[in-house]
Amino acid sequence: MTNSKFEPGLDFAHQLDTNDDLASFRKAFVIQDPNLIYLDGNSLGRLPCRSIDRINQVVEREWGEQLIRSWNANWYQSPQRTGDKIAQLLGAGPGQVVVSDSTSVNLYKLVLAALEMRPNRKRIISDSLNFPSDLYILEGCVHLMNERSGNKSHLSLEIIPSEDGISMDSPTLLKAIDDQTALVTLSHVAYKSGYLYDMVAITDKAHQVGALILWDLSHSAGVVPMELDRWGVDLAVGCTYKYLNGGPGAPAYLYVRQGLQELAHSPIWGWFGQHLPFAFEMEYQPAKGITRFLAGSPPILSLLSMEAAIELILEADIWKIRDKSKLMTSYLVYLVDNLLVPLGFTLASPRIADRRGSHVSIRHSHAYQINRVLIEEMKVIPDFREPEDIRLGLAPLYTSYREVWQAVDRIRRVVVEERYTRYPFKRLTVT
Repeated sequence: MTNSKFEPGLDFAHQLDTNDDLASFRKAFVIQDPNLIYLDGNSLGRLPCRSIDRINQVVEREWGEQLIRSWNANWYQSPQRTGDKIAQLLGAGPGQVVVSDSTSVNLYKLVLAALEMRPNRKRIISDSLNFPSDLYILEGCVHLMNERSGNKSHLSLEIIPSEDGISMDSPTLLKAIDDQTALVTLSHVAYKSGYLYDMVAITDKAHQVGALILWDLSHSAGVVPMELDRWGVDLAVGCTYKYLNGGPGAPAYLYVRQGLQELAHSPIWGWFGQHLPFAFEMEYQPAKGITRFLAGSPPILSLLSMEAAIELILEADIWKIRDKSKLMTSYLVYLVDNLLVPLGFTLASPRIADRRGSHVSIRHSHAYQINRVLIEEMKVIPDFREPEDIRLGLAPLYTSYREVWQAVDRIRRVVVEERYTRYPFKRLTVT
């Protein structure tokens, strides 16, 4: 299989790198071993150099010297300030994104807030490509609402199946959204296949029937431009440790459309979501605007480190990042077709660049063993997803085309040399 835009061989990869407008950003990240090919930025992004400088400043000067005075000087407004920076990547105006808690906790907040705004409707719509932990939260919210109402069948979660495990049939999904739907919630980019949903069409259909829409942006923010305000999205959540390079356990964020903020109520009545936290009033009164969705004290060290990483993405320009992502994943698909398909691999991501995010999945009957060899012997770090997918995450700010070619060549060698046969099928704890 051929593609007129690409050619085989390392020389062509070097040519692509030479013409790469974002190549200089690679130096902005910590890369201690230039021979290690890191293709797991869709799970944990690389460490930006400026994050080291920022966290050192926070620890040594702000915490070490200024102590508690730093709350007034810089810390207290950091969830809103950093949220506004993330908002620029999401096509959202200021005052609509705030950094808080984890993605799961934020999803819980917004699901219950949405259900409270649509009390007479009986269905939540999601699909089988959604991230499992999102589905767990939805199941828990349905259980909670039904227990609260005393009617165990009052509210239901309908999961629309994917026929191929890669993409979602849009007519089937849209048909399921009806006048009994309270909330539609999906991942903008599917975690396993990289399938990119038509956010505009699905949001429009939800609004046509009076439902609310909630998107999980964890696998799209930082590599896929979007226009949440212009497209009328109601609610969104996302993590910051993938393509936003916020670091392990970095706090997540949530988005609530301006027009919904006084109608939406957080189910977690926390200190920082109170209108006057330091008045220490005995009764809770929610803050105005997006701040009402804060809960406890923000994790300042990781939050400010992540803020520095967001600034790097803003400097690079999200539209340029998307252009490189589409070209780079297309190049990877070309190499998979020509070098890996003859060895028993199949493509497990959409072929059309406009319909995928920035990671590509490939399938093989020995995928887990191959993944182990890549990490432990070949200096390639992807990740594995059940039952037989290897995910290759391409982060445009630090992944080079040369690395893409070398990674595919090393995967080819693992199979041709049958190195994977020395590894058991038994899974390690983290895959």
